[in-house]
Amino acid sequence: MVDSLRDLLLKSGIVKQLKDEKRQQQPASRPNAPSGHGKPSHKPKQRPARSQEEIDLAKAYAVRAQTEAAERKRAEQAAAEQARLKRERKAKVQKLLDGNALNKADADQVRHFEYGGKIRRLYVDAGQLAELNTGKLGIVQNGGRYVLVTQSIAEQVRDIDPHLLALLVDPSAGGIGEDGVPDDLMW
Repeated sequence: MVDSLRDLLLKSGIVKQLKDEKRQQQPASRPNAPSGHGKPSHKPKQRPARSQEEIDLAKAYAVRAQTEAAERKRAEQAAAEQARLKRERKAKVQKLLDGNALNKADADQVRHFEYGGKIRRLYVDAGQLAELNTGKLGIVQNGGRYVLVTQSIAEQVRDIDPHLLALLVDPSAGGIGEDGVPDDLMW
């Protein structure tokens, strides 16, 4: 029968010998034995003395952590401020557009325009199309929809947030053909 390594070590006496050596190395009194005060006596672990280089490195890490935390806080505050301003602009535009939309449900003509890098469309009637092409009307993007408004409302929206003004033809710029359609839409 094959004996395990443990059994072989015990038989040889090496294991017992190692245990005896460990006992001899330990001090005679137990460090965690209760003292006369009822509290276990234990000595605080002493850390090895840190070199000046380690202290400087620790300070550098602490300064870096504080700087990064301050930068994150500033970035969060700036983002919150931008979001607040955007909400205010959106509310102003919504208030301005309430009751001033000229969109008609029975409009039968399509007016194409470029907005956000894509060709968009809005249904208008013949009179609105002529006024839109001469700059008397404008188109404002609000909440994913395109709202037909007067020139003055469109200019007020442009003053609040120019990104929301989808179309306002400048009659002084020319470019309107004989048929009342801007030249850039002649395709």
